[in-house]
Amino acid sequence: MLALPAQGCGPVVPGEEPEAWGHQEEALDTPQIRSTNGLSVNGLSVNGLSVNGLSVNGLSVNGLSTAAFREWFLADPTVRDTVMRYVVRCAVPAGQERAFTHPTTGITYRWLGQLGLAPGWAGGAPALLAEQQVVSACLAAHTNKYGLAVSISVLGKTAQDVPIPTTPEELASHSAQEACFFGNLFQPSGGIFAATDRPTLNAAESTPRACGLTSQQGTTECAPMAHVGFCAAHCTRDASGLFYTQCTYNGVVYQPLTTRILPTDIYRCGDGTCQFTERCGTGATYDSCAADCGPCA
Repeated sequence: MLALPAQGCGPVVPGEEPEAWGHQEEALDTPQIRSTNGLSVNGLSVNGLSVNGLSVNGLSVNGLSTAAFREWFLADPTVRDTVMRYVVRCAVPAGQERAFTHPTTGITYRWLGQLGLAPGWAGGAPALLAEQQVVSACLAAHTNKYGLAVSISVLGKTAQDVPIPTTPEELASHSAQEACFFGNLFQPSGGIFAATDRPTLNAAESTPRACGLTSQQGTTECAPMAHVGFCAAHCTRDASGLFYTQCTYNGVVYQPLTTRILPTDIYRCGDGTCQFTERCGTGATYDSCAADCGPCA
């Protein structure tokens, strides 16, 4: 239902009570800005969000009841459930949820709002261009090559040009600048892009946030997301210096989002822990890290 108090997230089997909000993974300290990413790159390959009918019908109870949405969701409920979790998290305000009941199994999927980036679309109106862009940027920001949940700070403005709230504590804890994300997943001919907002990782460094932070411009390891170098080459920074207000690529102007991460999520060979992104070897680089992972057997 529309605008219900947030009670849970993900599928609920008939006869089972949903878990309380405080027990959910998405129960975050500052729900207007802090988030966790874990959308796999497969979640971005949905042939354009317009395919599910939501761009025209709106992200409301009516939009979720259309035949187009039902057909799209039922084609792959597991992946589409994850996609919708992040779509609703990005577009819908905190305190609201959206739900869909599987017509065969009776399982109800519930998705919690959080950032409220597209209030018009969330209310049932067709997605405006600014809403398409900022929701696309948000989905990209939440994408993780490894499918892991990593804490991120999302900065920027909503489609109505309202800054996403932030706190000094949030900026202090997520002090490592990471990346900017922009594009339009709603248009089949659109694209989705990431650029780095700090010096590139050196040979000793690695991260679970490989889509935004990379040492290789033009990498396709997070396809369909394309890495296009540095934010500063494409984007205009806000007067506050905290985020970018617009990015231009291939002659198209986009509304981006900017991310920051925990400093501990940039791993360094020699920090004493053999991270999953590091490999054994005799060197001092992330893919041959003797200090942390030892020599290969």
